[in-house]
Amino acid sequence: MEDLTLAATKIQVAFSYYSKLRSRRSRRYEVFLSFRGEDTRASFTSHLYASLQNNGIIVFKDDDSLQRGDHISTSLLQAIEASQIAVIVFSKNYADSRWCLDELVKIIKCHRTIGQIVLPVFYNVDPSEVRHQTGEFGKAFQNLLSRASSMEEDASLKWRDALREAAGLAGFVVLNSRNEMEAINHIVEKVTLLLDKTDLFVADNPVGVESRVQDTIQLLDIQQSNDVLLLGMWGMGGTAIYNKIGRNFGGRSFLANIRETWEQIAGKASLQEQLLFDIFKEKTTKIQSIESGKIKLKDRLCHKRVLLVLDDVNSLDQLNALCGSREWFGSGSRIIITTRDKHILRGNRVDKVCTIKEMDDSESLELFSWNAFKQRSPTKDFAEISKKIVEYSGGLPLALDVLGSYLFNRGVSDWKSVIDKIKVIPNDQVHRKLKISYDGLNDDTEKEIFLDIACFFIGMDRNDVILILNGCGLFAEIGISVLVERSLVTVDDENKLGMHDLLQYMGREIIREKSPKELEERSRLWFREDVLGVLFERTVSTSYSYLCT
Repeated sequence: MEDLTLAATKIQVAFSYYSKLRSRRSRRYEVFLSFRGEDTRASFTSHLYASLQNNGIIVFKDDDSLQRGDHISTSLLQAIEASQIAVIVFSKNYADSRWCLDELVKIIKCHRTIGQIVLPVFYNVDPSEVRHQTGEFGKAFQNLLSRASSMEEDASLKWRDALREAAGLAGFVVLNSRNEMEAINHIVEKVTLLLDKTDLFVADNPVGVESRVQDTIQLLDIQQSNDVLLLGMWGMGGTAIYNKIGRNFGGRSFLANIRETWEQIAGKASLQEQLLFDIFKEKTTKIQSIESGKIKLKDRLCHKRVLLVLDDVNSLDQLNALCGSREWFGSGSRIIITTRDKHILRGNRVDKVCTIKEMDDSESLELFSWNAFKQRSPTKDFAEISKKIVEYSGGLPLALDVLGSYLFNRGVSDWKSVIDKIKVIPNDQVHRKLKISYDGLNDDTEKEIFLDIACFFIGMDRNDVILILNGCGLFAEIGISVLVERSLVTVDDENKLGMHDLLQYMGREIIREKSPKELEERSRLWFREDVLGVLFERTVSTSYSYLCT
């Protein structure tokens, strides 16, 4: 019977092989722009609209030059609901328009009920005038009230309430035309940050993943249930799910590699801080202790509908610190917990557990072929030997990817050599299968660079790492390029180095195996406690390449 840990590993790797997912948004617009046309249509608002569009942001601009009735249209109400962010340009005559104020009431309702983000812009008006309906802004509001019938008293109360609430939100003040473009740039930067338009990078070959993503989304039931739901995913990554559904929520956070981060100095608090930043986009939150962090998370998140992915959880302490209870989160929130330890998901900790089917033989062969031949299926001459490699790989997608990349453009002798090596390795010894590609690197420099990245440089800028390694006598630029070609290292859209955690484990295991018990004999140390212990004992080996401090 196949070892459960290996089965979990296969599922986890199968699911994480997914390219950047360009999800269809359930919301049609990213920004709804509310403004008084006669004040700003031909000036500030048109410039803001153009700048938002030029930055790839989908904007609904309500053009009040069109003929209107007495009441706001259903289509306009739907456009407000379908927008992630509402930008309200308060100007001198904004409150003289019933249409504008009805828009505002709807926007504030969406802000309260579904977590819509509201950014007020005070264009040549003071926020206090909007809040209290005084000054020139107040005169415009009184003009509207004088035209309103006595039957509309309820509406006027809603208008005042919405004005007070909107004026109390953080926004932008534009008091003269000289700083208009500067203000517009700041607004666009803020909107871009709030939209969080960047999907997480996963991989390049989405073989068999789309159907598995859809199966998991059905379990999440995001459209029907307003309950807070915790979904456990055993041995499987949540990146593709996060990319697919993240924009359906008022905020989202993907906390990656929790197991490793938790062990670092200040790692526990940094995870709580990262969660708050991801959801609220505020850099000022500092957490002094885990317990105070729990209180902040509960207080801030309880009214927010969020998607939270906790990646690679391996202890209940981590769950208690990051999602202590369902009461921490707003109605309709979804929390996804990925782990390789099935015991974490037992009891009443999660509402559902997601079990994903492994890749079948045809999917495995297709994944291997994309890497080995850059096409969907093997070439005729290599068809049979490809099937054997897939079989001996035990269906492990990461091994298929790494070995396929290694064998790309290689001769038959290299293929037979891989077959001879892989068929004698038991299926449960995953890192030994992955090590075949490491052993096949052309020179020791490339191996050294791989080990350095596995120990020290994941998440760092590629150019910075090249400077560091070149300073140590390594030819890092070409070396990193080779590692990327072999699928041993990734470089994301922000030029950050990455590596699958199984490959990182393999790299660190290579170092451990040379000296299982004697830390001072290892070539690299990556835990601060190990470094301090060795230095304190004053037994530093001459074999050290680096010390991580």
